[in-house]
Amino acid sequence: MIINADLHLHSKYSMACSGRMDLPTIAQEAAKKGIDLVATGDCIHPLWMKEIRKASLDDENISIGRTSFTLTTEIEDANRVHHLLILPSLSKAEELAETISRYGNLESDGRPTVRLDGVQIAEIARDVSALIGPCHAFTPWTAMYAYHDSLKSCYGDMTDYVSFLELGLSADSDYADRISELHRLTFLSNSDAHSPVSNKLAREFNRMEVPDMSFEGLRKAILRENSYRVILNVGFYPQEGKYNESACIKCFTHYSLEESVSKKWKCSVCGGRIKKGVYDRVNELADLPEPIHPEHRPPYVHLMPLSEIIMMALGHASINTKGVQDAWNALLDRFTDELQVLLHVPAESMDFVDRRIVDAILAFREERVILHPGGGGQYGRIELPSGTDTGRAGKGEKGRDNKKGQSSLFDF
Repeated sequence: MIINADLHLHSKYSMACSGRMDLPTIAQEAAKKGIDLVATGDCIHPLWMKEIRKASLDDENISIGRTSFTLTTEIEDANRVHHLLILPSLSKAEELAETISRYGNLESDGRPTVRLDGVQIAEIARDVSALIGPCHAFTPWTAMYAYHDSLKSCYGDMTDYVSFLELGLSADSDYADRISELHRLTFLSNSDAHSPVSNKLAREFNRMEVPDMSFEGLRKAILRENSYRVILNVGFYPQEGKYNESACIKCFTHYSLEESVSKKWKCSVCGGRIKKGVYDRVNELADLPEPIHPEHRPPYVHLMPLSEIIMMALGHASINTKGVQDAWNALLDRFTDELQVLLHVPAESMDFVDRRIVDAILAFREERVILHPGGGGQYGRIELPSGTDTGRAGKGEKGRDNKKGQSSLFDF
């Protein structure tokens, strides 16, 4: 069976998260987005575990409405690296919580910080039969490649147990596959959502072929057993991420790597700190001049949330305006969920909404958008091409004119 899965988000018990990140709301909003399987997040937080238990059918199955959940938690190690763990059952999650509680306060934050390194966390993950991989691996804060130059440096003799890598919003498969040590891993594209709103939850997701909607089915897809696998990664253009290019964290002035080094990572405009971007970090780590995708690597489709596409097309300042919400609801009422609209619905079937919206959706499908990269903690900006119905894209100063486009989304 083919499912869409968002395997990393947080609950209302994590810092800087919406109080609406409860299981019923997550389930409802995931269904609108077209997500079949969604992470619980924060499953070793004591209060969140109680809520998960109430929604569970048994030790392994958790679902609300037509949305299924898989047990996950994010853990920050002593070196500030974040790790994503995917667990097989509630009893195993409780076992993990009991062990991890010896090294950190699980009640203080849904994403606990513990006095353990990557090797020790991976050993504990193995002992509870959990899958483990680095979260948002390239970002300059709290990520594996922010503090390590290799998987081995982070995970030591547990490196072979690591089964996946989460790309994060500022990277895609083309970035990561310039690093040959990553070729054996499955890449995951997840939202890391802190809010259930339409432009956060499932802003990145994975399309997977699984035998069933269980941990075992998910495990087989991530480990690529019996021909099960991730068949599509969907997410941001890397340039949309907050840390794509090296930039000042105060005034967001962008710098090349050479400029950053010559200025000793101090902004010449405001004196703030220049934070190294993912683009430059990948260039430092890469042992390949161009990406070489292993045979198992699926296509990566660049999209953005439908509400933001509508907002851009109509020229509105917020996704919460009546015009944006009316169009978003009209499309979902007709076509069930957001992913159908973004990926599959023919243009002629959407003729009941403003033509600018249809043209904008087609521009994303065909990769005819102009990219203005983010950096220093400021999201990148996407500009729709002028004359989207002509098939021609304009160019910005840091824009991109991609006439070739990506493969037809009807192929996936």
